[in-house]
Amino acid sequence: MSDLIPAGLAVGDVVANTQIVLTRDSLVRYAGASGDFNPIHYRDDVALSVGLPGVIAHGMLTMGVAVQPVLDWLSPRGRVVDYGVRFTRPVVVDPEPGATLQIRAVVAVIDEATGEARIDLTVTFAEKTVLAKAQVRVSFT
Repeated sequence: MSDLIPAGLAVGDVVANTQIVLTRDSLVRYAGASGDFNPIHYRDDVALSVGLPGVIAHGMLTMGVAVQPVLDWLSPRGRVVDYGVRFTRPVVVDPEPGATLQIRAVVAVIDEATGEARIDLTVTFAEKTVLAKAQVRVSFT
């Protein structure tokens, strides 16, 4: 193993396996921080009127909370250099109990020459994938 990669890190290692609950309060806070006040994120009647099953989480909020467990694992020994996802399904946030995201992060590729690794995320809600091709490239240099 190179001196750049943390000792013992191997392809297939699970670096995070956790759940994060989004609530309607989470959506309000995110809307305030992001400026995205689209009513599909807080009004059931509007969401239903446009064909959604109910109020949905902001895509970027879902993407952001999905990478947080990787950041927690990575800090302070490295940094994220690239992160991308494809949105596949909306996350419906019920008034109670909200929406529980299951997040699993696995080391997929290690590049000893550059000191980088690719972490693949599996993000599900109600046992269905909500983010596809969710990949985080991290650097330990």
